[in-house]
Amino acid sequence: MNSPKDPEPKADKAGVRRHNLSLVLRTVHEAGETTRAAVAARVGLTRAAVSSLVEQLLERGLLVESGKTFSGQAGRPGTVLKPAPTGPAGLGVELNVDYVSVCVADLTGADRVRRTLALDNRALAPVEVLRRAAAVTAEVLAEAARQDLRPTGVRLALPGLVSGGTVHQAPNLGWNRVDADALFARALVAARPAGAPALPVASDNEANVAALAELWFGHLGDLGDQGGVRSFLHVTGEIGVGGAIVLDGELLRGAHGFAGEIGHVTVVPDGPRCRCGSSGCLERYAGQTALLRSAGARDVDGLVRRARDREPRALAALDEAGRMLGVALAGAVNLLDPQAVVLGGIYPRLMAWLAPAADAELARRVVSGLWAPAKGRLRAASSTADAARGAAALVLRDVLADPLTYGG
Repeated sequence: MNSPKDPEPKADKAGVRRHNLSLVLRTVHEAGETTRAAVAARVGLTRAAVSSLVEQLLERGLLVESGKTFSGQAGRPGTVLKPAPTGPAGLGVELNVDYVSVCVADLTGADRVRRTLALDNRALAPVEVLRRAAAVTAEVLAEAARQDLRPTGVRLALPGLVSGGTVHQAPNLGWNRVDADALFARALVAARPAGAPALPVASDNEANVAALAELWFGHLGDLGDQGGVRSFLHVTGEIGVGGAIVLDGELLRGAHGFAGEIGHVTVVPDGPRCRCGSSGCLERYAGQTALLRSAGARDVDGLVRRARDREPRALAALDEAGRMLGVALAGAVNLLDPQAVVLGGIYPRLMAWLAPAADAELARRVVSGLWAPAKGRLRAASSTADAARGAAALVLRDVLADPLTYGG
């Protein structure tokens, strides 16, 4: 082992080329389409070096050429480079309490194959829930193959406390210490045709992955004099309430990977008992189950109809949920000072009724005095970003980081 004073080992020639291949591929990916000359100017390599790297990426099916572009200056037009729309792809599987959503995204990040099924997963053993999710995933993989897409791995997006491939606790599913990665991997092998290659499986918290999808694919835009939104709190309303924190474009995971569990922040100390074992959690007031019960609605569609018809019970339930959201969010805003709070899951459909009460609490409780409803800091998540797509994009990041391993 090197002592602290020893020099860093030098990268060998193969290591440098691997790094540069990733650099070029990531540059084209970020640009969407560009030219060799533009890549060379961006990354600081010579035109000849970039051309050599591009040729290797073309041969491995990671880039494609698409016509010519004219810069308006003297010289020959450049050939347009784009990430390949076929070949290596990402596969994301969002497994929630009452549905499974599976997405295959190509190297551009585009959602190419999608299947979402309503499945009540609460009364089933974890192995059966993951077996059903694997069956849906196998169908999606078959469709991806017909489109000449080849997922290189699977990322699961799961509710609850997730780290190291294990769901440590998922109160709304009744899961404790479930080895989700291994169970799903075995189920997927069994669900796919004989001889199909096994795919590496990893997992993450669904709120974390949804926040990354918002960062990468959403429409956060600018926020006045603060420029583009790169620091935000993402809150996902489903059967439970999940949360994630993005600071300066990076996900904040915490010491054990469990940061962001805002659904289990206490908003009423002597409130009703929560499945997590505590009392008065935000989830017991603003989660889907609690909202529907308070409003007397059977589903979210019914709640929306009742709210539009201005039924007093529905409006009161939404106002109370919005108020409790505001109480919990104000504490998080005071602690973290994000640029914005983004509400996902079922919340975008309910913003017209949730937001006024939530904004009012935030304006009253945020100590900086910088929160005001007119500033648009409380906003709905983008329809283009969800946990399944974010999970697929995490797989793609591995491809972008190491093209030699995943291309060809």
